[in-house]
Amino acid sequence: MFGRRVLLVDPDPEFRKKLKDLLQQHGYLVVAETEDGRSTLQAAFQSQPDIIIMEGKIPGCKGLEVARVIEEHHLAPVVLVTSHCHRELIEEAKFSSVLGYLTKPIDDVNLIPTLEMAQATFKRLVRMEQENRKLKKMLEERKLIDQAKRLLMEKKGLSEQAAHRHMQKLSMDHSSSLAKVAHRIIISLSRDQ
Repeated sequence: MFGRRVLLVDPDPEFRKKLKDLLQQHGYLVVAETEDGRSTLQAAFQSQPDIIIMEGKIPGCKGLEVARVIEEHHLAPVVLVTSHCHRELIEEAKFSSVLGYLTKPIDDVNLIPTLEMAQATFKRLVRMEQENRKLKKMLEERKLIDQAKRLLMEKKGLSEQAAHRHMQKLSMDHSSSLAKVAHRIIISLSRDQ
């Protein structure tokens, strides 16, 4: 039984075959193989791999450009592979979405820990981003509720507590969230100006 799904990106079919065999020995399933930027993006969207192992220099564009698009869409972690240590590529990769870096020839001693770390880091980053979005939404809703309370206090002469209770009652009566009630109140009381 295979575990994680891999997209292999390298213009060298011989290297891809060796790497595919190595991955399969460790329970990975290669779901797609590509050799250029355009087909890599297509395969990444279609096959939805768990991880992408990509040559740093692929025909059509630089691997880092493809990695940025992949990261932008939160498709999968990218591990960059190069023939030898390219100092400028490493420097550029530090500030990109690449979560691992390997030099050829690749062996399982380096490959498997790099893949596992890249996947763990990717999951943590995705989880943090989701939490960040959730907190942002909560903050925006809190601002709406506070604005609606202020308007009720100014326009209707209610105390802050009374304004809040009024909004809670509307929320329960209409089976609607406080944020939606606040939005309706803001629209309604802003029109009355």
